[in-house]
Amino acid sequence: MAGPTSEPAGGAIGLTRPGNPPNGDAPRPAGAVRVLMIGDLIGKPGRVAAEQLVPALRDERGIDFVTANGENVAGGMGLTASTAQSLLAAGIDVITSGNHIWDKREIYAYLETTDRVLRPLNYGTQGVPGRGWGVYQALDGTDLAVINFQGRTYMQQIENPFTDADALLDESSEPLPPVRLVDFHCELTSEKNAFGLYLDGRVSVVVGTHTHVVTGDERILPGGTAYQTDLGMTGPIWSVIGFDPKTVLPRFINALPTRFEVGDGPVVFNAAQIDIDPATGRALAIERIARLVEV
Repeated sequence: MAGPTSEPAGGAIGLTRPGNPPNGDAPRPAGAVRVLMIGDLIGKPGRVAAEQLVPALRDERGIDFVTANGENVAGGMGLTASTAQSLLAAGIDVITSGNHIWDKREIYAYLETTDRVLRPLNYGTQGVPGRGWGVYQALDGTDLAVINFQGRTYMQQIENPFTDADALLDESSEPLPPVRLVDFHCELTSEKNAFGLYLDGRVSVVVGTHTHVVTGDERILPGGTAYQTDLGMTGPIWSVIGFDPKTVLPRFINALPTRFEVGDGPVVFNAAQIDIDPATGRALAIERIARLVEV
């Protein structure tokens, strides 16, 4: 029997398991559905990098379903119908978003015509276009749900994501499929951490977006939910969270207002690959993927 400080068989400490090594390309567990969740795409560089990499990653790794956060694709702020359609055509199955989804007014009508672009569910339903979740089919035939929430700390005081999650997961007239992917678009790491633990065992994955800085805390929680505080961005690496330093630094140096512009140069692509048991919805493995690409 393992002693109190020994690591149990399988690499778990207690009931929490760390993620697989980044970029390790571990074999897929038998019968698992494999999903890829991509961090915030920043401007044209992020869009082009995703369009270049996603088809190859799907082939190389046998990915069955892909999500990407697209709220910063159109010039660094917002999303348009044309940029959304370009990403969907490149092999991204569902585009999630956050507070910047409203920055381009033309997206409002598009959100009403598509179920493949989501806005945060907890904006409510009263006069708000679009939807916050949907059920889709992965390439291997697995039905899965994608759910988009937004945090409230240092952000708009919209509906409570915790109680809205309860309403969707526990009180829906029809249960969601076991495989459930959550993008939590949120400012505060502690709020993301709390949300992951709150949903542990009720969803397959909780990953954070919005802060654009990748975190190295990917793991599988005791109830079987894969978790990572922030996926990071897909955008120019020599930048301030995707934006040209020349347009950002004056705000820190002398507090003068500036207009942010998307950076250029090599792009870092950040994503998480998750293997999930389709029958139970429990995550079997999570692995960070990071690539550097010229666009």
